[in-house]
Amino acid sequence: MLINLLIFKFIEKSYFWQQIYNIYLENRQPMNKLKIAFASDHAGFLLKKYLIKKISDMGIYVQDFGCNSEQSCDYPDFAHTLAQAIEIGNFDFGISICGSGNGINMTVNKHQKIRGALCWNEEIAKLARLHNDANVCSIPARFVSQEIAEKIVMEFIHTKFEGGRHQLRIDKIAIK
Repeated sequence: MLINLLIFKFIEKSYFWQQIYNIYLENRQPMNKLKIAFASDHAGFLLKKYLIKKISDMGIYVQDFGCNSEQSCDYPDFAHTLAQAIEIGNFDFGISICGSGNGINMTVNKHQKIRGALCWNEEIAKLARLHNDANVCSIPARFVSQEIAEKIVMEFIHTKFEGGRHQLRIDKIAIK
């Protein structure tokens, strides 16, 4: 809150910066209405638990679709359930986590209404939402810290899709 007040005080002096700040605010998702689905395999279990705690502490509704321990398991068993819940509209976003992020991302992307993005930093997460309207963020648990993963998720859930020319491209993704 304090940082927003300081930023606002700075930008209210400049019309240009005020417009930039307004665009920034318009491109943020309202957090209190979000519903986020989580899924992981054993390699992503601890990171998933950390992220669920952080996100739910912010008042965002979360549901964990598994796995439930660090015992070896198969990511498709949990990725398909997460993807189906998003496809039918029960959740706004999904966060899928496995060791490299690749396997679980490939699995969610088998679903027609899913646009999963492998995100290893904040910029990739932002662009995945801004340009690709991604609805699942896949994180490589073995390659990012908890702090970076938290920043990735925050950027992902706060960034709105830009639309326009990007919508035309997205409309060409699904096989009809």
